[in-house]
Amino acid sequence: MSNYQPPTSSIPVLQAGLDYLEAYICERLNVYFGRTPAFQLPTSPIFDGNSLLATFVIDQNLSAEEFIVLMLALMPHLRPALLTNCLNKYLPQGGDFIELGGVKGTNHRGILPTGDTALFILAGDDLSRRIELQKLFSRTHLFAANGILRLETLKGGEPPMSGRLLIDTDFLYNVLFRTNYVESFSSEFPAELLTTEMAWSDLVLNAATLRQIRELETWIQYNDVLMQEWGMHRQLKPGYRALFHGPPGTGKTLTVTLLGKFTNRPVFRVDLSAVVSKYIGETEKNLSSLFDKAQHKNWILFFDEADAIFSKRTNVKDAHDKYANQEASYLLQRVESYPGIVILASNFKANIDEAFLRRFQSVIYFPMPGTAERSKLWQNAFPVQVALEDSIQPERIAATYELSGSSITNVAHYCCLQALADNTKVITLKNLQKGIEREYAKEGRML
Repeated sequence: MSNYQPPTSSIPVLQAGLDYLEAYICERLNVYFGRTPAFQLPTSPIFDGNSLLATFVIDQNLSAEEFIVLMLALMPHLRPALLTNCLNKYLPQGGDFIELGGVKGTNHRGILPTGDTALFILAGDDLSRRIELQKLFSRTHLFAANGILRLETLKGGEPPMSGRLLIDTDFLYNVLFRTNYVESFSSEFPAELLTTEMAWSDLVLNAATLRQIRELETWIQYNDVLMQEWGMHRQLKPGYRALFHGPPGTGKTLTVTLLGKFTNRPVFRVDLSAVVSKYIGETEKNLSSLFDKAQHKNWILFFDEADAIFSKRTNVKDAHDKYANQEASYLLQRVESYPGIVILASNFKANIDEAFLRRFQSVIYFPMPGTAERSKLWQNAFPVQVALEDSIQPERIAATYELSGSSITNVAHYCCLQALADNTKVITLKNLQKGIEREYAKEGRML
């Protein structure tokens, strides 16, 4: 069992914020039920900068109204009975209090606040003030612009203010635990976090490919200066889009993962062949959820199996063709508007529609490693705990057998397991050749 406790500096801030919210709600209810003639603003809590929440409030110079909305969005995660307890003081027999808004969740037993909840707490039935305060939920407000909180998007023409107040999960985890929330693969989030313990020195590519990879590093280092200080945001679209293409096992995925590791950017891999749904509209829904979450996170999005959507456009012969083209157009639209790095991978560039290729800043080819690259890969393939049989010459093996980097790793894996099974730390030529034969067989080749 974990003994984790939130940072002590965050507890007083959270308690003070929730107490202030409760006092604000009770004062609004006092006025509404005629217990006091006019609203008296509760004493605001005084914060120092010892927690993320306090720092955010101070740095953004939040107004009392903005702070109430923020605490209201945090409330279900911290003091879920707060709204119910406040109402019980005025409606001890219970009953539906429509003015307060709020909805019931599937599992959550308290009241989940909505935009209407915030408007009532802040403005009561003052129509002019309620209309003015709706700007707190606009796309240009700092809450939405920075991905801190938003209103749930509703269907069926329901009033926008009846949507739930949704706090960003990363912001919540930073407030509570001083760490980022790591999304898990699901139907709503069709991506997996890529990590590696390897370094750039472990990546073996030819000079031309490496030179193009450095261009992505240059973009990461200088893009903000170029766009803001040099004013190029007026002419250039945000973000950077690249296509990695080449045979399987040539380093495309490892390159993206290392790029994220050494620029401190999370890399999320999306297998487009798994995302594409046979149900009309589901693909757009799955991808929309991903892009919405990534928008303010500085993530690198890596779309593998890009052929699944970006293959050459089909002539519309039936509904399937129509929606396949719509899926490609939708993804391209989201890719072009994404402010971070998007990398697509394909085994065959020829499969990608030329109209899509023109939208990428970089199209980088990952060829099969040549003899020099294979020699280096063989030299790095085995752990220091083992020795190669004298008859094994890595340079000759590299010159004789055309294998990708991942295939060489597979051969080394096989040889090490056989050595352990034979209770030895020597890699034999026999096992090495057997491992190579296995890799050739996978590709339908003969030694």
